[in-house]
Amino acid sequence: MNAIQLPALRYPFPSRVNPRAVDAQIHVTNWVKQFQLISSPMAQAKFDRAQFAWLAARAFPDAAFDELCLIADFNTWLFLLDDQCDENAAGKKAAYLRTIMTGLMDIFRQNKVFSLEEAGPLPASLSDIWARMRNISQPAWRLRFIRSMEDYFNSCIWEADNRENNIVPSLKDYVHMRPYTGALFADVEAIDIIEKIYLRENVLYNAILQRMILACNNIVCWSNDIISCNKESLQGDVHNLVLVLKHEQQLSLQDAISEATRMHNEELAIFLVLEKLLPVQHTDEDYELLRYVSVLRSWMIGNYEWSVIDTGRYDVAKKVATAK
Repeated sequence: MNAIQLPALRYPFPSRVNPRAVDAQIHVTNWVKQFQLISSPMAQAKFDRAQFAWLAARAFPDAAFDELCLIADFNTWLFLLDDQCDENAAGKKAAYLRTIMTGLMDIFRQNKVFSLEEAGPLPASLSDIWARMRNISQPAWRLRFIRSMEDYFNSCIWEADNRENNIVPSLKDYVHMRPYTGALFADVEAIDIIEKIYLRENVLYNAILQRMILACNNIVCWSNDIISCNKESLQGDVHNLVLVLKHEQQLSLQDAISEATRMHNEELAIFLVLEKLLPVQHTDEDYELLRYVSVLRSWMIGNYEWSVIDTGRYDVAKKVATAK
């Protein structure tokens, strides 16, 4: 493991950070304490190193402060849930997850609001996020977001089933499910309410834009897999593109990293080609479409820069910085 080299991934997009990033990190730290999501000094130290708000600040560089805090809270919540699913023994049991996630979906479907005393940290904090989202959204958007969250929760259960039954997913199955396990579809849906970009349905569901969204999703998730492959291999988790490639194609870890990088770069090339094919006529609506695409760009480069510059979650900054 010590000998592997991680690629320095390249993105032809501007590097941008929301000017309120530091303030958003202070907010997230206080919000996590308010909902008692951190239970030990060790967990607090791990959280402080993660700098989750900086990911939101890079992905949504133009968001107003309240909206930036909202999406930072949401992504922090996702990371903390992901850690529970991946690292805690109980979180690896599919039946346990089904019970927990059925309750979490009730927050979305029934607009339930829980206190800490009633339901504990995860449901109480999620109900706070959903109440704030409802205040700045329309019913049609809420339905789309709920579908994205249901897909995400189902994908978490799929991973738990695999762990419980010692199943290494095929490359085909993994590539199909990875966009859901990363919850990025929910983050993309949030572009509406966070950056105040409202596309008409015929624009949003244009085949070119939808494939660009999938490419963005793949790029973000696969770059995360490349960066975190060492961490996840040590944890014994196989839900990682590099590790799936290594298993299915009988590759060395370094060769699997190279193949995952090739796949990542191919998706980036697809995104760039499709961007040129967008039907833009320089109307006001087209300006909104270009703003939307700029957030997809920010997600791709922002996720990578957060991973190798801001966060201590993956411990790869020096390794990536010196890789050729």
